[in-house]
Amino acid sequence: MALTFRLKAQVPERLDLSGLTPVALAGKSLGEIAALVIGTTRLAPSVGDLFDVSGTPDDTIRFEGGSERFDGIGTKLAGGTIVVEGDAGARLGTGMKSGTISVAGSVGPHAATAMTGGRIEIGGDAGDFLGGAIHGAMAGQQGGFVLVRGRIGDRAGDRMKRGTIVSLTGVGADVGSRMSGGTIIAPVSGPRPGTLMKRGTLILAEPGELAPTFVDTGSWAATFAMLLKRWIAAEAPDAAHLIPLRARRYRGDMAAVGKSELLVGA
Repeated sequence: MALTFRLKAQVPERLDLSGLTPVALAGKSLGEIAALVIGTTRLAPSVGDLFDVSGTPDDTIRFEGGSERFDGIGTKLAGGTIVVEGDAGARLGTGMKSGTISVAGSVGPHAATAMTGGRIEIGGDAGDFLGGAIHGAMAGQQGGFVLVRGRIGDRAGDRMKRGTIVSLTGVGADVGSRMSGGTIIAPVSGPRPGTLMKRGTLILAEPGELAPTFVDTGSWAATFAMLLKRWIAAEAPDAAHLIPLRARRYRGDMAAVGKSELLVGA
């Protein structure tokens, strides 16, 4: 039976759940787990104060109930599965290396920051800076696959270096800002996609207003499109239609290195 945390009380403050991963909890008894402090104020609530803990520590962790105050879920996850039956807070999957995180609801800002591998799937919306760099960091997402079934906020993929982000609904303003690698796919975006983008690929059926520093290079069709479409169909079948086999191609941001591309197609 999966190790299960069933929420039994109102969440009184922001919680640091970064220590609740399969590797960190391996070998601990349920009593030891319940005694772990997860609060972030002087009140310092423990796991047992807010959750009923059951099951056996193994490679799967399940949160029955969620909250936008559940911060740091899946930090440095290095294998296994974390399932959240509800919302999650900020910095979901920070530094994640491998494994899977699945959230039924929405998540806060800076999900997938510094992620290098694995998969994150979000059933609701995602906050600003999904896959983006935290303050003072030189890079955001650096690998892995993120699927968001709802809408993503502003500055998704800020300073992103590698990996893939897919939104089935759309992204906000400045998607791909300062991006230096990776791929972001969405049906629609807010204004200024690719602000100061150096390298990488944006695929948007309906982009917001482009900066004049993006250059129209004409129609585009390549074998790469078919290969990407097949791969996306395997990873997220309901997102395959977002990959155009023919598109309008823009190069930019010419105010930066200018080696990135924006593909616009139905």
